[in-house]
Amino acid sequence: MVIERVRQMSVEEFLDFAENSEDRYEYIDGEPRQMTGGKLNHFRIIHRIEVLLESRLADTNCEVIAAGMLVKAGDARLVAPDVIVICGNPETEADTRLLLNPILVVEVTSPTSIDYDRVSKREYYSDVASIEAYLIVDQHRVFVELYTRSETSWHIQRFSDLDDAVPLAALECRLPLQDIYNRIEFEEASSPSSAEDT
Repeated sequence: MVIERVRQMSVEEFLDFAENSEDRYEYIDGEPRQMTGGKLNHFRIIHRIEVLLESRLADTNCEVIAAGMLVKAGDARLVAPDVIVICGNPETEADTRLLLNPILVVEVTSPTSIDYDRVSKREYYSDVASIEAYLIVDQHRVFVELYTRSETSWHIQRFSDLDDAVPLAALECRLPLQDIYNRIEFEEASSPSSAEDT
């Protein structure tokens, strides 16, 4: 989530700037944008997703990449997913932290970032040809959105029942919501409903 804008700079200037900063930044259309620090549930959910994916991908040529890598989504957009999965050899731009070939990206939302994740970031990720799936996970209720790429468009599935499992066809695995939200407590109970495809 954006909380501060800094002066316009080139990609090279941004990479130097971000490398020497203690904060997380994305680079959008020439502007470095500082990301908010998440709360406890945010980091717990990210960790659970990473562990789930690592266990399911252990015997494949796919792997989870630690947060901190940036995904290049066009010449002037470098975005920082919460979780990244690649298959095969990682492709980076020169000797930088710019990843070129993610297959899955995951964002865990906050109330202030959800519109950015659903609209702007979905648009940015659609410009990365290697991305086959984009997962948006709500940290304040049981609710997950899965965007999957087809030849002509993106399809969305929504999951809001702990008995649901998110089908990641590109990785040939499923992520049960029960495991994603294991030991996560919410201030308000979410209303159950079944998965839907629109």
